[in-house]
This record gives sequence, structure tokens and C-alpha cells, in this order.
Amino acid sequence: MFKRIILPIAVLLLAMIGLGLLVTKVFAHTWPFTVEDGVDRGFAGERTGGWSAVSLFFSTLASTPVIIAVTAAVAVVLRLVLKRWREPLFLCAAVCAQAVVFFFTTLFIDRSRPDVPKMDESPPTSSFPSGHTSAAFALYVGLALVLALQVRRTWLKVICWSLVLVPVAVALARLYRGMHHPSDVTASFVNGAICITVMARAILDRAVRWALPSRRPPRAQASRPTTPSAAA
Repeated sequence: MFKRIILPIAVLLLAMIGLGLLVTKVFAHTWPFTVEDGVDRGFAGERTGGWSAVSLFFSTLASTPVIIAVTAAVAVVLRLVLKRWREPLFLCAAVCAQAVVFFFTTLFIDRSRPDVPKMDESPPTSSFPSGHTSAAFALYVGLALVLALQVRRTWLKVICWSLVLVPVAVALARLYRGMHHPSDVTASFVNGAICITVMARAILDRAVRWALPSRRPPRAQASRPTTPSAAA
């Protein structure tokens, strides 16, 4: 468990913190980070009633309560339908791992929200990375992977992988609503993707054995019948 899960997630956390420091400290005044505010202003200038409603839907779809509820519900359904633990545990582990990386990264990276009118209340966490985006990526892309592995027909696999569009829509919604910079959501794609990869290799891989090797006591040697010694 340490080598397959804890160590890779710890390395990912350090990498995310390092990436955040590069974005906010080292390359803050270097292209393309210098044009990020222009991107956010562009989204803010194109706001309409219809698109605002769409952005609210996808932003809510990746909110913490919805992510928790959907993950729990899907995990229960997968357990009941597939009658095994690998798939539901994989999905829950991927979502939890990205949340851990996101939370501890925000403790080290202090980045302000974009300087545009915001359509949501700003949570007390840093703008880097986007928690909504990484949670949506881990949940919906992780679910796409699980479902795609269960079907054989190509058109069904395409339908399953269409869930990838959900975190993309969430990322655009967060930009549209003025809550994140483009690099915030990009880093969240990295976070979610690596958490899915780590958990897939540790949990979904059938070659990985979960059961501990049995420690059966050695068989007692059958006692050999003793032959009475011949009388002298």
C-alpha cells in the first residue's frame, strides 16, 4: 500500500506545491501567466443569462456536497451490480486522493482569485488549484474508466468516455464565473489524472493481490508405525 498509493500521492503533493510556487512566484510575470487575467476578463465580458445558468449547473455539479453524494451513490451501485469491491473502492480512493492533494496544496500556495466580478462566494482556500475541477475529473473520468472496462462494443465505450466532457465543462464554468485562473484548472486536470492513474494501478489492476499470503501451519508429519524389534 505504501509503495503503490501513499508514496505516489505524496510525490504528487510535493509536485503540485512546486508547480504552484513556480506559477505564483517564479513565472508570475512571464508569458503565458501574464495573459491569464485577460482570459478571465474575456469570460466575464461575455456573460449572459443563459450561459450563466449553464455555468451554475456545472459548477454546482462539482461542488463538495454533490461530489460526495454522487461518489457514494455510484460506489453503492457499482458494488451491488458488479458484486465486487475493486471498482467502488477505486472511485472513492481517487476522489479522496485528489481532495487530499488539493487541500494541502492550498495551505502552501496563496493565490488570489481573478480580478473580475465573481459570481460565487469565494471559499477560504487559495485559487490554486481548482478543487471543483480536480474533484470532477477524479469522479467523472474515473467513472468513465470503470464503465468503459465493463463494455465491449465501441459505441458503448464512446458513450462512457463522453463523461470526460463533464470536468472540461466544470473548468470552463469556473473560469466563466471568475473563480479561477486558467493555470488553476490546468493544474487540477493534472491532479485528477494522476490520482486516477495511481488508484487504477493499485486497485483496479487484477494482477495486484489484496489478500495476504496464507500462513498455514506446516503439516505434521505422519508418524510412522514402529515395528517391534526382533527378539534377540
